[in-house]
Amino acid sequence: MAHRLSRKSLGKLAAPYCVRDGGGFRLKHVDPDDTGRLEDEARTEAQQLLAAGVERLARLQEKLAAQGEWSLLLIFQAMDAAGKDGAIKHVMSGVNPQGCRVVSFKAPSREELAHDWLWRCVRVLPERGQIGIFNRSYYEEVLAVRVHPHLLEAQSLPGPRVSSKLWEQRFQDIRGFERHLARSGTVIRKFFLHVSRKEQKKRLLERLDDPEKHWKFSENDVLQRASWDEYLRAYEDMVRETSSGESPWYVVPADNKWFTRLVVAAAIVDALEELDLDFPKTPPGKKKALERARHELMSEKS
Repeated sequence: MAHRLSRKSLGKLAAPYCVRDGGGFRLKHVDPDDTGRLEDEARTEAQQLLAAGVERLARLQEKLAAQGEWSLLLIFQAMDAAGKDGAIKHVMSGVNPQGCRVVSFKAPSREELAHDWLWRCVRVLPERGQIGIFNRSYYEEVLAVRVHPHLLEAQSLPGPRVSSKLWEQRFQDIRGFERHLARSGTVIRKFFLHVSRKEQKKRLLERLDDPEKHWKFSENDVLQRASWDEYLRAYEDMVRETSSGESPWYVVPADNKWFTRLVVAAAIVDALEELDLDFPKTPPGKKKALERARHELMSEKS
């Protein structure tokens, strides 16, 4: 029998996948095909719950913008075809585009390589009252750059700065950077969409079979599969080293897109609910101005 869902259950969906202390985290303990206690037959109800979550998120975003004190940074990391784009599209479908910005980080440009590795991300951090979404991020510096040494060489770091301590130093920098953001009023939630090698192969083949999806395919997607194990070790270290109470990782099973999107939505709603957002109270002086405006409007002859 399908698990019965309710609005209250939305808040509980994300908790099992939240990592606030990475010390004991092991990626092998996360099943990419996991759907919590939900069965596949519950997909229709799950879609209804996702719609409710999207609606709630839209309302919370409105309060976030009106209050103008906090900002929200959402970071998405994953192997290719894990569903980052789809999760962002579906979960954020109800928010006001004026209050949300998605930035996709591709291979760094010459200008970006000429700066420190955090520079290109710092430039596009969300303003107060805004939601910023990073589709990939500065975490590529401890993922792709770690797996592929030639990417590090392209950064032209001074020789004395490249040592066996480099990756631990980058983890330290990330922890310090995110601590600074949190203390400044930026709420951070990070999502690693964990897809299996088998499911990724299936999705890549689907892209090849569908001419309308050829634009999404890159030969590099296949080449990266040769480094699968190295990437998984890098992802595990990433979660272990940079999870914290103020900027947790959500390691989300990604073999079932409907469940992935539900968990992501639940986590974002939870993060905004914790802020106890509300619309600003109208000061007495402005109330008088509003009454005068009402009087003027009502006095107009139609």
